[in-house]
Order: sequence, then structure tokens, then C-alpha cells
Amino acid sequence: MEALDTGATAWMLMSASLVLLMTPALAFFYGGMSRTKSVLNMMMMSMGVLAVIGVIYPLWGYSMSYGATSVGGLFANPFDGFNLAGLIYDADGNFVLDGMGVPVIVGVAFQATFAIITVALISGAIADRTKFSTWLVFSGIWATLAYFPMAHMVWGGGLLSGSENSLASMIFGSTDGEANVAPIDFAGGTVVHINAGIAALVLALVVGKRKGFGKQAFRPHNIPFVMLGAALLWFGWFGFNAGSAFTADGAAGLAWVNTTSATAAAILGWIITEKVRFGHMTALGAASGVVAGLVAITPAAGSVSPFGAIVLGAIAGSVCSLAIALKNKFGYDDSLDVVGVHLVGGLIGTVLVGLLATDTGLFYGGGFDQLWRQAVGAFSVMAFSFVMSYLIALVVKHTVGWRVSTSEELGGIDLAEHSEAGYDLSPVYYSSRVGHTLVLTKAAVTALEERFK
Repeated sequence: MEALDTGATAWMLMSASLVLLMTPALAFFYGGMSRTKSVLNMMMMSMGVLAVIGVIYPLWGYSMSYGATSVGGLFANPFDGFNLAGLIYDADGNFVLDGMGVPVIVGVAFQATFAIITVALISGAIADRTKFSTWLVFSGIWATLAYFPMAHMVWGGGLLSGSENSLASMIFGSTDGEANVAPIDFAGGTVVHINAGIAALVLALVVGKRKGFGKQAFRPHNIPFVMLGAALLWFGWFGFNAGSAFTADGAAGLAWVNTTSATAAAILGWIITEKVRFGHMTALGAASGVVAGLVAITPAAGSVSPFGAIVLGAIAGSVCSLAIALKNKFGYDDSLDVVGVHLVGGLIGTVLVGLLATDTGLFYGGGFDQLWRQAVGAFSVMAFSFVMSYLIALVVKHTVGWRVSTSEELGGIDLAEHSEAGYDLSPVYYSSRVGHTLVLTKAAVTALEERFK
């Protein structure tokens, strides 16, 4: 019987808590990037996902992702371990432990936070125009039909994993139950970022453009919120990447250093690209570079050297800076650049690990096998996510409907959907100034009286 490893358990509980922090951090990041009249709705979309996935994950999410019975390598039987049956206590009343001496319930906590943040990422593509209730419905359905199967396929021993029943084993053969050339996704380049990025693209196409897209500027209303969100995302990402080592060891340390180095390089890559193109290095660009670097290093954090992480981050920062302009070129309204940062950044990290992995990468003498395997995995995830996301989006569109009315969108989705405003912007008017004394209009006096009743 495996003995409880309290150190590893503490590490995983701390990592899960850090990853959970990423969702309210994302709320700040997206909220700051949105307009004044939609900041609350944007933040609520993240918090709503936390609520929905927090309920369904222990019921069937974990069992669909990591259950013992695989259904065609696509997903695990959700009724094997529904409501975590048999996964918390054994017959003697002791906590069930995994192979590393950590209670399975702790692993459930860690994986639940990944599911939450993945779904929340999608919301940035449809800011300003989406019914909040519809978003909640979509979140639960998409997690069930897209995220949980993808987690099983990549991490749970399914078709896109390195198991003996995977596509990699069919192509490259296997040894002792593992593929000879296994795909590398340390912490979620495919499952999280490519998956969410494709879903974001689909929703941008199905939901349609904001009123005025391409004719008016949609500027971030609060850059300090964006910077705060980026900083908290970076902090939480240490749980995301270093936590994916599943214990406090050298692999976790390598992931931590690589995460920091890649992110720092991505900031430089993004702001230098801005300087060359526009003549300025912006705070918004620096914050976006943070996220691009974090996304790109996620699949590679445990497989590349710090130098490789720097190269990967610099490429991601520069390319993602260019990629966010694709929405203007092709005419889709990805409101907060989920496609340009998460899809493109996830692809960069997933594919380039085939070049930069110190054991099997092309630049380290590993040949083309790993690169080819990474590319196949990335595009397989894209295809699956596109089809599933498109079908779900269409069903939702033709049932509950996606969009608020035109008048509600123009008037502000915060008031329309939540009957609240992020800021008190009620006007107080002054008629004149006499010396150092302000002379108030009758309307201003009435407004003040009403406020302080």
C-alpha cells in the first residue's frame, strides 16, 4: 500500500489554490480590457464559470476525464466514479491515494481548477454582447462535451496520450505500455489553450460582431486592472506549471524557472515588436506579453532548458503581438484577443517543444519524430475542438439564444444583464465658480440630496 506523502500533498494543495486564483485574476485582466459599461459582466463571466464547473466537476467531470473505463479513447465512463464514488475513501475508511502518495481527492481539486480556468478563457472572445444565462449554459455543456473528453484524450490515457492504446503507440510503437514517441504537453498547451482558443474563434463567428466593430475603437477602460490581472495570473501560473510536476522536486523547480524566463522574454518580444511597428511600448502590450509567454511555456515547461524557454517566450511574445491583428484582417470579432494569444501561443509552445525539448527535440539530435508528433497532436485538438464547439454553439444559438438586444448592448450590458454598474458615473453639474466657492445648479443639489438621503 502506498504511504501518504505529506510533502507532495501540501505541494498539490498549494498548487491547486494558486491555479484557482487565476480565475479571479482573469476577471481583472478581462474586466480591465473591456469597456466601462461591460466590466461587471466580463468579470461575472469568469466567476460564473467558477460556479458552474465547481459544481459539475466532482459530479462527472473528473470521472469523464480520468475514470478507469475509456470509451473509444475519447472519454471515460462518467458513471465510473460519479460523484467521486470510490475515489475518496477505501473500504477501510482511509483516503484513497494515487501512485505518488497523494490523496486522490487532492488531485481532483487540482484538476478542477484547470477545467475552470480553461472555460473562463473563452469568455473574452464574446465580450459586450452575450446573455449571461446563455454563457452559464454553454459553460457546462462545453466542459462536458469538449474539455472533459480532451483531458481524457491527452492526460487520461486516451487517443492523444502516450499510452499503449494511443495514436502515438499505433504510429511509433510502444514499450512497456508507453508510446516510443509520446506527445509532450506538460501542463495544458493543447487541453487548455488550443482547446479554449479554438472555442473562442468559433463563438466569435457564431455570436457575431459587436455593434460598431471595425468602425469605432473599443479601448480598455482600466489598464491598471489589466496589469493587476496579468501579475496575478503570473503568480497563479506557478501552480499551473510547477504544480504539474505533482510533487516538490527538481522538475517543479525547472518548470518554475522556465515559466519565469519565458514570460520575461515574451514581455520583451511583445513590447519590442510594438516599438518597431508603432513607436511605443505600451503597458497593455507588456501585460499581454505576460499572458502570451505563460501560454507558450505551459506545454514545454518541463522539457526545455531555460535558454529554450527564453527563445520560446520571445517568439511567442512577438508572434502573438502580430496575431491579434488577424481579427481585423479576417473580420471576426474576438473582443479581448483570446485567439491571438491563447490559440496562437498554445500552438507555438506545443509545436516548438518538438524543436527545443532537451531529450527528443530536433535541435538536440532527436530527429523529426517529436516535432511531427507535436504537430499532429496540436491539429488533432484543433479539429476536435472546432467541431464540438461549433455544434454546441449552434444548438445554444437556436435554443436559448446568444445575444442581448441591440438597445441593451448599446446601453451597456452591465445594466441590462445585472442591473448594476461598475462605477458611479452620475453627473453633478456646476453653474459657475465664485472665488473659491462652487455654485451648484438646482439639478445638482437635487442629485446630491437623493444620494445622501
